[in-house]
Amino acid sequence: MTDRIIDLSAQPARLSIRNKLLVGANQESELFAIPCAEIAAVIVSHRQVTYTHAVLGALAEGGGILVSCDDRSRPAAMMLPLNSHWIQADRFRKQAALGLPSKKRIWQQIVRAKIRAQSRLLIEAHGDDDGLSLMAPRVLSGDGGNYEAIAARRYWTLLFPESGFRRWDEEDPRHHLLNYGYAVLRAIVSRAICGTGLHPTFSIFHKNIMNAFALADDFMEPFRPLVDRYVWQRTSDGLPLELNHECKQTIISSVSGRLLVEGESRTVFDVASRICQSFVKVLEGKSKALWLPDWQPDLIG
Repeated sequence: MTDRIIDLSAQPARLSIRNKLLVGANQESELFAIPCAEIAAVIVSHRQVTYTHAVLGALAEGGGILVSCDDRSRPAAMMLPLNSHWIQADRFRKQAALGLPSKKRIWQQIVRAKIRAQSRLLIEAHGDDDGLSLMAPRVLSGDGGNYEAIAARRYWTLLFPESGFRRWDEEDPRHHLLNYGYAVLRAIVSRAICGTGLHPTFSIFHKNIMNAFALADDFMEPFRPLVDRYVWQRTSDGLPLELNHECKQTIISSVSGRLLVEGESRTVFDVASRICQSFVKVLEGKSKALWLPDWQPDLIG
């Protein structure tokens, strides 16, 4: 499994299935033919991309995800495989029955891991994290002190100190790059969740009733600085911040690359899968904690 991510935003395309291959073509030629089992996600942004029910079925059978984006390249819908694990019904029930004390303890872990990752990026970018690393151990069960939000305000100010960056400023092009990167990350984590026999709706912390992927939003939190790092690097290098095809491809390469975890080089999908497997142990009463390792980008792998 190579966990390939296909972005369809640059031109019209017609998707079809041939001998367990996902085939993309336009009026002139065939664009690609990739085994469905190797595909982690297909991200569709162009309004003239067409696909059949056979395409959706083959992607789901191979464990892949289809993400449909709106005109601003923001995810509008996501199709997930729900029959990817033989014991998933039992795990769904265990997720629904998970008690509040366990959820609070896990959310504490997630917030601590996210703040540590933000701290590492700030040190890489500017040589100083302004105390974020000291903030992580203060996060208590359920993050009642709201340290996630406190750290975020400090983090964004420090990461882009020269520009008055505001995370939800629709006029700032970095906002669109971040959202696209988070959509790719969300698809990767969603695939890991379903592949482990879990349901992405039964969450730990995120509770929006319109959010069908709340657990993915929980588990992706410690990896968000991977996307942030890409946007910071592009800004620092003075590269264009337009979310065009070239930029999307480099975002995908960055987010779907390899991480150094506990001395080993692993893909983001692999790390997310191991986190999900550790969550299963929590659900089964075999552990009280998630496996949430510190990571850094593998710049060689």
